[in-house]
Amino acid sequence: MLQAKQDLLAALAAGLEGLSPGAGEKAAFESPKVAAHGDLACTAAMQLAKPLKRNPRQVAEALREALLATPAFQKWVDAVEIAGPGFLNIRLKAAAKQEIVREALAAGAGFGQQPLHGQRVLVEFVSANPTGPLHVGHGRQAALGDALCNLYATQGWNVHREFYYNDAGVQIQTLATSVQLRARGFKPGDPQWPEAAYNGDYIQDIANDFLAKKTVKSDDRAFTASGDVDDLDGIRQFAVAYLRHEQDLDLQAFAVRFDQYYLESSLYTSGKVDTVVQRLRDNGKTYEHEGALWLKSTEYGDDKDRVMRKGDGSYTYFVPDVAYHITKWERGFTKVVNIQGTDHHGTIARVRAGLQAAGVGIPAGYPDYVLHTMVRVMRGGQEVKISKRAGSYVTLRDLIEWTSKDAVRFFLLSRKPDTEYVFDVDLALAQNNDNPVYYVQYAHARICSVLAAWGGAVATLSGADLSSLEHPAALNLMLQLARYPEVLTAAAADFAPHDITFYLRELAAAYHSYYDSERILVDDEHLKKARLALVAACAQVLHNGLAVLGVSAPHKM
Repeated sequence: MLQAKQDLLAALAAGLEGLSPGAGEKAAFESPKVAAHGDLACTAAMQLAKPLKRNPRQVAEALREALLATPAFQKWVDAVEIAGPGFLNIRLKAAAKQEIVREALAAGAGFGQQPLHGQRVLVEFVSANPTGPLHVGHGRQAALGDALCNLYATQGWNVHREFYYNDAGVQIQTLATSVQLRARGFKPGDPQWPEAAYNGDYIQDIANDFLAKKTVKSDDRAFTASGDVDDLDGIRQFAVAYLRHEQDLDLQAFAVRFDQYYLESSLYTSGKVDTVVQRLRDNGKTYEHEGALWLKSTEYGDDKDRVMRKGDGSYTYFVPDVAYHITKWERGFTKVVNIQGTDHHGTIARVRAGLQAAGVGIPAGYPDYVLHTMVRVMRGGQEVKISKRAGSYVTLRDLIEWTSKDAVRFFLLSRKPDTEYVFDVDLALAQNNDNPVYYVQYAHARICSVLAAWGGAVATLSGADLSSLEHPAALNLMLQLARYPEVLTAAAADFAPHDITFYLRELAAAYHSYYDSERILVDDEHLKKARLALVAACAQVLHNGLAVLGVSAPHKM
């Protein structure tokens, strides 16, 4: 059907060009809002009516006549109907829909993917401070980032996954002080315990290992504790390495990988922060006021100018962000996507302003941002707010241990990023149709059971005669399969991995409906092969879509 649509699109472009030179460039099909109206729709006649100074239905009639005369429409189309003020509703022949089965089986894991085009994209996500375990909000960001990276890969991008470690600043000092106090025997609630200190039990675990002079290793570092409670810098380095290791374990449990871990501290030690501040000053984009250095960010659309360097000489947190994004640009990443919590909304304007003011050639609107809300967790009908490990929040590993990696990923991706989400642990464990990930995985497992019962080689099904696949449920399933490449493209363009979860649920529903409508393992060999080919193609697309989400496609449930 993909080839059929390409043929028909080329015919439509030629037909539009014949009506109005240049109109062929806008040739496009839409999906009818009502399935009974046809398989494809075209609104071009209404768009051309005004410039041609003709009645839209007259334009539609002329276009219809031209299209029906083309070999492509004669081969693939049953009927072209005019509706309303000038809609063209196109009904495809069954043969056109049947082709999608062969196309999906031939492409396999590559079905729906676009060829490599050589362009690079950097996606920065998670980027959690190394001050504690990853919480469910980080989990939502990890799922979003990983799925978006997978989506970009399907569209031919060379994808670079990056984690930015905020290993400098006040929070790291607070971490070190909290561990030092625990090492000295103090605990939350004691008079000596600061209000801003970290209270989770993991702080005691770090202190115990530091006193025991243990060595901890993470992706980019190893550090051996001195055991000296007065060694605050040693405690800081040990705590960061310890929590880097813990976060590595969290990410491994979630099956998330990164190509690079970029350290905030390196921006200071390399002089990149000082360099960008000097560049902004040299460009006349800063001024001194009340002992602070300000950026003229209002010149770039911000609602007010922003402090860059405070009176005590320390930089505000957006300044290293500007330096960091200049490094992304200098590394050749002309497309960059940052996935962050909605609490970072105020940062966007000032970072973009700083990048523009730096005058290094970065275009306006760089980088792109995807903002997500936090996640509430329900278990046993009650909201869960506290983790035994973290103290004040539910960790990502808690959620994985209570349910599964697959359930956490699918659930956290099932809503728009900026939509509030409630994770229902009980629903994630339910083995029924109310559980969306179970519903989709069960469809794949059900097909695998059918194929196993048949016992033949799936590779042989690509040559099956598909002409018998004419039942309405079979035709609907094939139309759903044909949507997959377009769904991938749109989801990547709109930063919308949630669209893949919706699509997979619709595809699973179409399969379950087909399974209930026709027996697959019938005695007639030709009929059986055709139906097996259809469900094998469905299994392939379910597998491919779940892989984009980072969810497994089980062979049995």
